[in-house]
Amino acid sequence: MIKIAPSILSADRGRLAEEIKAMEDAGADWIHIDVIDGHFAPNLTFGPWVVEVARKATDLTLDCHLMVSDPLTYAPIFAQAGAHYVSVHLEAAVHAHKILSSIVQSGAKPGLALNPYTALAGLEDALEMLELIVLMGVNPGFSGQPFIESTVNKTKKLSEILSSLGLSIPIEIDGGVTDKTARALVAAGATVLVSGSHLYSSPNYAQAVKNLRQSV
Repeated sequence: MIKIAPSILSADRGRLAEEIKAMEDAGADWIHIDVIDGHFAPNLTFGPWVVEVARKATDLTLDCHLMVSDPLTYAPIFAQAGAHYVSVHLEAAVHAHKILSSIVQSGAKPGLALNPYTALAGLEDALEMLELIVLMGVNPGFSGQPFIESTVNKTKKLSEILSSLGLSIPIEIDGGVTDKTARALVAAGATVLVSGSHLYSSPNYAQAVKNLRQSV
């Protein structure tokens, strides 16, 4: 079953707990937390306290995506704060085995994220440790960017690689996911759809989640 994961990067931050609970009530499956440090990508978003707020606001799976230049330091902190999944960027994961191990030891499921033009080959040695793979559909930093169409083909290639190895790691798409792009992504093998501005800009969250789910 496809998972819908609203990104709180696009939520009203003055009413964050309410916005998270509203998406749970609307039928979302996960809550996606985009953490950007202003170094790895041009924005500054959330600290681990947001995971703690989210944990109190909802029982949904918390999916924490770290766009940070020092994942070795911060990945276990976000795991300890209560995230169920913690994904770090392959581009910043110089010591990937140590980082992924620290996530597991801190009580979360480890994932790796790739920027739009990062090759899939970099995942090869880490696949057996992963419980989530995040493919960026836009350049990291800001919500509301136009979707990069080559993400569909990249998703298909990754799905084929995992299938050939007998692996069933969820493939998450983060960025540019709308009613118009979701169908092709799911057909290509995506199983988790992160959507921020598309969902949170809707006047009716329940209808927005329903429409996105039905579009696939």
